[in-house]
Amino acid sequence: MSTGLIIAIVIVAAVVVVAAVLAMRSRNKGPGGLKRRFGPEYERTVAEHGGDTKAAERELAERLERHGDLHERPLEPAERERYAARWTTAQEHFVDSPRESVTEIDRLLAEVAAARGFPAGAEYEDQVAALSVHHADHVDGYRRVHRAAVAPVGGATGTQAGTEEMRRAMIEARSLFEDLVTSSTGEHGRHRAGVGADTGGHMPWSVDRSRPKES
Repeated sequence: MSTGLIIAIVIVAAVVVVAAVLAMRSRNKGPGGLKRRFGPEYERTVAEHGGDTKAAERELAERLERHGDLHERPLEPAERERYAARWTTAQEHFVDSPRESVTEIDRLLAEVAAARGFPAGAEYEDQVAALSVHHADHVDGYRRVHRAAVAPVGGATGTQAGTEEMRRAMIEARSLFEDLVTSSTGEHGRHRAGVGADTGGHMPWSVDRSRPKES
C-alpha cells in the first residue's frame, strides 16, 4: 500500500470522526437533545426563565459547551470511605444540630465535587453549572442544602418548619452525594448503570443508620 493511499485513508477516517463528534454535539444542543440531557434541570431552568424556553435552552447550551467535556476523576477507596464517614457523622448530629449538619453537608458536597474534577467549591455557581451537566437528576438537592446552609440566622431558626426544610434538603442532597462517591469516570446520574454495582447494588458503607426519615 502506497504512502499516499495510507495518508488518504487517515484523512478520511479523521473527517468521519470529526463529523460524528459534531453530529453528537448538535443533537445534544438541539431542543430535544437538551431536554433529554438535562431532564428535571431543563424544566427547572425553563421555570427560572419565566417559561421562556429559548432563553433556558441558550443557558443550558452554554453550560454544555463549557462543561460537557469534563472528565470525572474516580475516587480511591480510602477517599470514598472518608467522605462516607463524614456524611454519616453529619447525619448523626442532625437531630441536635440541624444547621451545623446541613452546613457540613454543603461543605462536603463541594469538596467531593472538586475531588471528582469539578470546579472548586469556592466557585459555587460554576460548580453547580458543571454538576448540572453531568448529574442533572440530583444537582438541585445540592442547591437546597446550600440555600439552607447560607440562610441568615435570625428569628425562630429552631422551629419545626426550619428544621423540616433542612431535613428535606439533606434527603435530596444524598442522591447527589451517592452519585459522586460511587460513580466511576464517564458515569453520571442520568446514565450510570446503578449505585454500587460491585456490591450487589448497595452502598459499601452504612450511611442509613441515622438518615433523616421522610414523613
